[in-house]
Amino acid sequence: MIKTEFAIVGAGPAGLSAAIEAARAGVKVVLADENQRPGGQLFKQIHKFFGSEAHHAGTRGIDIGTMLLQQVSQQKNVEIMLDSVVWGIFRANPGHTLGVIHNSKNIHLKARKVLLATGATENVLAFPGWTLAGVMGAGAIQTLVNVHRVLPGKRVLMVGSGNVGLIVSYQLLQAGAEVVAIVEALPKIGGYAVHAGKVARTGVPILTSTTVKEVHGKDKVEKAVLVQIDENWQPLNGTERELEVDVVCLACGLSPLAELAWITGCKFTDVPELGGHVPIHNENMETTVSGIYVAGDLAGIEEASTAIEEGRLVGIAVAEALGYLAAGEAKDKKTEISNRAEQLREGPFGITRKQAKEQLICRSLSE
Repeated sequence: MIKTEFAIVGAGPAGLSAAIEAARAGVKVVLADENQRPGGQLFKQIHKFFGSEAHHAGTRGIDIGTMLLQQVSQQKNVEIMLDSVVWGIFRANPGHTLGVIHNSKNIHLKARKVLLATGATENVLAFPGWTLAGVMGAGAIQTLVNVHRVLPGKRVLMVGSGNVGLIVSYQLLQAGAEVVAIVEALPKIGGYAVHAGKVARTGVPILTSTTVKEVHGKDKVEKAVLVQIDENWQPLNGTERELEVDVVCLACGLSPLAELAWITGCKFTDVPELGGHVPIHNENMETTVSGIYVAGDLAGIEEASTAIEEGRLVGIAVAEALGYLAAGEAKDKKTEISNRAEQLREGPFGITRKQAKEQLICRSLSE
């Protein structure tokens, strides 16, 4: 058995940030991730971030990831366990014990405090032909193009006009692919206008109130059939059109990856603005199970910048709870972090998430 003060599941932006803040205060941290490289989605993100200087505005995601890894490496009391799958969490007295498969061995990791920063999973869209080779999620395409420098195909249909769909479309264009069209079931574009404008200026049509009816091909995608839909999401007969494509990219949103949180017995609530069922948590990101914290997309689908701030908040809260930070100092730090996070939620797309977060915390405090 391995013992530590603070165990973190997930080495993405939230997990890394929590480890940095807690370790700076003196907390002993073990950070576990199932991947062979820490950093999460940041190393797929070659675009520049928005926000203020405090939110790394103008800095590419890959560079932010590198910065976080450098900061973690400077902390001697952080141990990173890669290629490690956390398969269960069990209550101990005190704290919790995690079941971990590491180096093909089953080990137990006991910690006084635990952060679940497991991220999100991509939503899929089922239609006839969706199992053909060439139909894939936006995350898979980002991995192929931005990490491995491999084009998945030459002619791409993007499904979804949220920020992910728009950004990945532009990255595909930069990599040399042709984005034949972007289709969006809603009557308006879902992402930021600046992203939509960059794609539209290249001549890529963005077709709203439109979805994929079916995909055809012998062994792989060869063509996609689109259809317009009405306000009740029903297809309009006679509006079908065919596009010759070899890739259909699904950017249909994300859902919190919440299995471990369910296992712990955390109470959940359904918040559509945050991606569906999310763990109820307080202002310190602590769930209804004492000693279990959440941050990043597990706490509600938002941006990587928000995940960083939530991770920092948890790191400070854990350091305070373990006696490494005085209450006054911790309060000042948490207030500063919370204010930065709220700034990220002030925009036209973030306001609904801000309201959802406030309702989520109020519900936690009332129970």
